[in-house]
Amino acid sequence: MLICSEETFGPVAGISRFETEEEAIRLANDSVYGLCAYFHTRDYARLMRVAEKLDYVIVGANAGIISAANAPFGGVKESGYGREGSRHGLDDYQHIKYLCQGGLG
Repeated sequence: MLICSEETFGPVAGISRFETEEEAIRLANDSVYGLCAYFHTRDYARLMRVAEKLDYVIVGANAGIISAANAPFGGVKESGYGREGSRHGLDDYQHIKYLCQGGLG
């Protein structure tokens, strides 16, 4: 399906069959894009495990509306570089300098 190889902006939902959790994660990560991923589960341990393994910046777990002003927005892979919004949106415009100073005398 084209929806599996394009970065489609909805509203649309692609549905694929899978047998195991590992297969679902592999199918989801088999993309050159990495903006958002969504999934639903009743199992909290699975929720944490799958969310950690998904190669996406924004993950909606049991939620369809995932945008928030205080959350960083941006992708990985072909979905872009950097973040906008939240305090993390400023990171790309800053250079952090570390100075370790010894005694002056």
